[in-house]
Amino acid sequence: MITCEHRSPMGPAYVEHLAGHPTAGDPTAAARESAALTLAYQGRFLPGPAFLGDAERRAVTRDLRTIHDLLRSLPERIFDGSLAALAQAVGMNARQTELITRSARTGTLVPLGRADLYHDGTAFSLLEFNITSALGGFENADINRAMLTYPPLREFVARHRLRYRDTLGCMARTMLAECAAAVPTNRSPLVAVLDTVDNFAIVGPRLEVFAARLADHGIEAIACHPGQLTYRDGRPTVAGRTIDIVYRYFLAEDLADPASAAELEPLLAAAAAERVGLFSRLDAELYGNKAALAMLSDDRHRALFDADELACVDRILPWTRYVRPRITDPGGTEVDLLRYALAHRADLILKPTLLHGGSGIVAGWQVDTPEWETRLTSAVGGPYVLQRRIRPAAERFPDGAGGSNDHYLNWGIYLGDRDVIGEDGYAGCFVRGSTDPTVGVVSLGGGAAVASAFHPAFHDG
Repeated sequence: MITCEHRSPMGPAYVEHLAGHPTAGDPTAAARESAALTLAYQGRFLPGPAFLGDAERRAVTRDLRTIHDLLRSLPERIFDGSLAALAQAVGMNARQTELITRSARTGTLVPLGRADLYHDGTAFSLLEFNITSALGGFENADINRAMLTYPPLREFVARHRLRYRDTLGCMARTMLAECAAAVPTNRSPLVAVLDTVDNFAIVGPRLEVFAARLADHGIEAIACHPGQLTYRDGRPTVAGRTIDIVYRYFLAEDLADPASAAELEPLLAAAAAERVGLFSRLDAELYGNKAALAMLSDDRHRALFDADELACVDRILPWTRYVRPRITDPGGTEVDLLRYALAHRADLILKPTLLHGGSGIVAGWQVDTPEWETRLTSAVGGPYVLQRRIRPAAERFPDGAGGSNDHYLNWGIYLGDRDVIGEDGYAGCFVRGSTDPTVGVVSLGGGAAVASAFHPAFHDG
């Protein structure tokens, strides 16, 4: 884990600052009045922002860059360069594997992802690394801007010279860099922000917001689904207009469904033939898979990493193992999985490798022993991992009455390519918070409220 002398003192300082503004109003009012933010978060906003200290932001970004590079190196280090072998190892079926390996033969893959982390009061620990273009929380800069209409926060941010990064802008720049070959030389590209037909029925309005917001970055975009695409000379069109780049909001898990895979096949064939840019490439999700983190944590692979790489893994990644009959415990001793997991139920969490948003996760401390044993038994040999529980430390947030309440945060820290987005690759932060200290996963699906983060101006280091 990343050792920090302390969490940022800005949070408690902001609470103290608000004590001098007892009648200043509702800090979330502007966010609640935003149609786009209401659509995304239904008014569930934390009563203020989170704060990242300069040293801890630089440290966590540096370690996330290392972890990202290690994940990208897994095919060469473990599978003799075979993407197909990695895909099978993380639980992809034959169809997913074929589509992913085909996608990987075109263009380049530019780093972009959101790491989900807990802070235990001493250090950040990495729970998941979502390496894909389909990243939630892209409205985080809008949350910052809305909260800055609250005078006490605006005053505090100005006094301490704090700032934030626009994650959506970083995503747009990454898309243009990865799909540079598809960008016309005489005009701005036309981008289709696309999800499957079934998903679009649910998230379509939010993707329309995403598409509209890309205009702020000089990009014309249309939100749509595969049923709205036609093909002319092998190139996809929407509403009679030829698409240059498809911004992919569908996931590799969607390709496990034969109907979704069939509806996407013409598009994936056009991308493979380089008739359209596809962002991000499908193989990105091999590296953002929970099973890939288990490979980094696995004792059997430690000899493949140098001393600095191992130090990074040990700092930030909690003990994570495939659910197999025999595993190694945190001390490196081979043990029976069921016996070990039953004895340590209160300190373990079971996660499927191919789902997202907290789906399918079982926290050992939230179920009784018989159910835990049943869940584990059914998961053995399948696409699941066990991970050591991280207990997030309480963070102070204002309560609106001059005091404070404790919230437990899931820090979503975005990482990009330094050469593309500048600075050190830090691409913003999206925070989810719960008042429940025993929560299994702090997630939107679990009722969390949201915020974004401010940090000091960037410094070299």
